[in-house]
Amino acid sequence: MSAYRIGIVCSSGGHLAQLHCLDAWWAKHERFWVTFDKPDAVSLLKGERVYWGHHPTNRNLKNLVKNSLLAVKVLVRERPDVIVSNGAGIAVPFFWLGKCIFGCKTVYVEVYDRIDSPTLTARLVRPVLDRMVVQWDDQKAFYPEGINLGAVL
Repeated sequence: MSAYRIGIVCSSGGHLAQLHCLDAWWAKHERFWVTFDKPDAVSLLKGERVYWGHHPTNRNLKNLVKNSLLAVKVLVRERPDVIVSNGAGIAVPFFWLGKCIFGCKTVYVEVYDRIDSPTLTARLVRPVLDRMVVQWDDQKAFYPEGINLGAVL
């Protein structure tokens, strides 16, 4: 039996690749993924429980509403203890609804290639974070509360 029920929510592509590299951690837990129905995600997540989100997400109000409805549906069904993400926009409704309505713990991993400024997603979910994880000491300039666990990739 796993210690936690984990929701891993991220965009496909580089975001998914980074979180997929943490398999030594997430493989120990009951989990589900929320990402985009793209070839890389279909391939990487074969055999995993996956919910397909709506894209594009950046500054797209229609898909924010769709992903918020998806978040409610998934969170009711899955009841995760923890939601983990490294972005991008798909994480926003899952973090806010997960924290404020479902009482989930939230962990955000700032992407490794963003050291000169915080990402928009990190700024949007920061008010509901339980943990901010950074991959470089330079990122602590923006996230003094961040825990540096080193580079994921």
